Amino acid sequence: MRQFYASFPIRSTLSSELSISHYFELIKIKDENKRSFYMHECINSKWDVRELQRQISTLLYERIANSKNKDKLLELSSEGHRIFEGKDIIKDPFVLEFLDIKENMDYLESDLEKNILEHLKEFLLELGKEFTFLGNQVRITIDAEHFYPDLVFYNRLLKCFVIIDLKIGKVTHQDIGQMEMYVNYYDRNVKEQYENKTIGILLSTNKNETVVKYTLPEDNETIFSSEFRLTIPSEKELIDVIENEKKNMNLL
Repeated sequence: MRQFYASFPIRSTLSSELSISHYFELIKIKDENKRSFYMHECINSKWDVRELQRQISTLLYERIANSKNKDKLLELSSEGHRIFEGKDIIKDPFVLEFLDIKENMDYLESDLEKNILEHLKEFLLELGKEFTFLGNQVRITIDAEHFYPDLVFYNRLLKCFVIIDLKIGKVTHQDIGQMEMYVNYYDRNVKEQYENKTIGILLSTNKNETVVKYTLPEDNETIFSSEFRLTIPSEKELIDVIENEKKNMNLL
């Protein structure tokens, strides 16, 4: 035991909140910043060893780091994933490998929703910290017409409702407009004064960044589009996605 602690790369920050099994997984990570991030997340999110293994295998650090600048990356490694605003809960992509759906299967949005409900615990872990599930197909009535957002959550850290609509294929401006309506409805009729603005997430197989950019105002901070994957991407695949996204953003 003494030899293990002496050889552990981050022994100065060892925590009694983690087990030896946690440290055996952490010691496998060569990059010090990445290793420190996962250690903090284990403590902050109370991950068991199995969840730690899943988050490492689904490249959580890389997916969150994708949206961070250099200074924020340093915070990520020294403090873990801190949530202050809507964009902090967005991952790109979300990884839903726990669903009973394969990438090459034909499936409908209703199939995706049903599968998520059957694996709700795993989906909540993928969403991140302090999410509570409120319901699916929660009816909104406007001028006697009914609308049904796919999934509705509440985030305790952000103190706001989070609405998720599922989309197979490309996100369209109609999808964005509908999400804007959902968000506006919740802000005006559901949320309390002490709560923050509702967040809307379009979770799709093709987030269609260009359409989102030109449909929403430049100061948008409440509606986001992100892709999901049904398999765990390799590190090379994820790097390719990030590089392509940077190129696309430069063209916009």
